[in-house]
Amino acid sequence: MSSAAAAQVPRWRALIAPGLATLVALAILVSLGVWQLERRAWKETLIARIEAHAHGQPSAIVPEAQWPDWRAAEDEFRRVRVEGAFLHDREVLVHGLMAAQRGAPAQGYYVFTPLRLREGATMFVNRGFVPTELKDPKFRAEGEAPGPVTVTGLVRAPETRGAFVPSNDPAREEWFMRDPAAMARARGLDRVAPFYLDADATPNSGGWPRGGQTNLSVPNNHLQYAMTWFGLAMTLIGVFGAWAWRQART
Repeated sequence: MSSAAAAQVPRWRALIAPGLATLVALAILVSLGVWQLERRAWKETLIARIEAHAHGQPSAIVPEAQWPDWRAAEDEFRRVRVEGAFLHDREVLVHGLMAAQRGAPAQGYYVFTPLRLREGATMFVNRGFVPTELKDPKFRAEGEAPGPVTVTGLVRAPETRGAFVPSNDPAREEWFMRDPAAMARARGLDRVAPFYLDADATPNSGGWPRGGQTNLSVPNNHLQYAMTWFGLAMTLIGVFGAWAWRQART
């Protein structure tokens, strides 16, 4: 082997480890960009669903016979009106925050109360937010009559647990996800709708629970985020290419 050829071998070998590290970083950056594009498509679908369903006059909920085939893509965020009787003794309190007018969001719970419909089936209604100090119903000064009520609101799909969200613990009455099926099992209810209702901001005695907390203004900045990740990937390629070229020529 000539001395020139022997001198070239260590130089190229010196690029292997940085090259592998660059490829790993490049794969991460590109995958983050692709993920943001996927999130953008999902967010656009969600915004279109809200625009199509959340406005206008309220209608009836999907009949019980169609509940097994219920699909969020077809029905979520639709404005509906239901009549029935609240089962206040079987309410479920789900941890949550309420946007505050000033300062940090208020910490507390969302009150999910089963509503016994006229036909005998049940659906959970998110009646609204209560601060932590009003967790116990006796402090709310509600005084609701046990008779029939009419509730207007938005149909919502059950939540799925995210990576950083604790699991529901019915035995300890610790609820973090809005899951009507799990709530129904914990309260011994059957014939329960696979969706729940986010109640409008109708007045309650004493002002609590405070309904109308559904956020219908959904930001969609995922294209900007995707371009940022792809831009970083291109920058990484350029930086490594320039460095490798200098290494090869020295």
